[in-house]
Amino acid sequence: LRDFLLVYNRMTELCFRHCVCDLNYRLLTGPEESCVDSCTARLVRANHRLMGAYVELVPVLLQRRAAERGEPAGPAGLPASPEAAPGLA
Repeated sequence: LRDFLLVYNRMTELCFRHCVCDLNYRLLTGPEESCVDSCTARLVRANHRLMGAYVELVPVLLQRRAAERGEPAGPAGLPASPEAAPGLA
């Protein structure tokens, strides 16, 4: 939840700074609203692509790291048994 809120706040700030030019009105003007819509859509698509790459690469990296340490790795890169996971009780 924390990561989601950080991304959301950063995206909101970027799009606001890029698109809102006039603070004299309570509501967005037409061009400002369309700019905000396209800005958020671009950032959401970029975030989805990054998360897709992350989801594909992290299990491979975790398995490689476990193999380098000589530890058996489960399907998600987690230790195969609770004894192999230090600090878990």
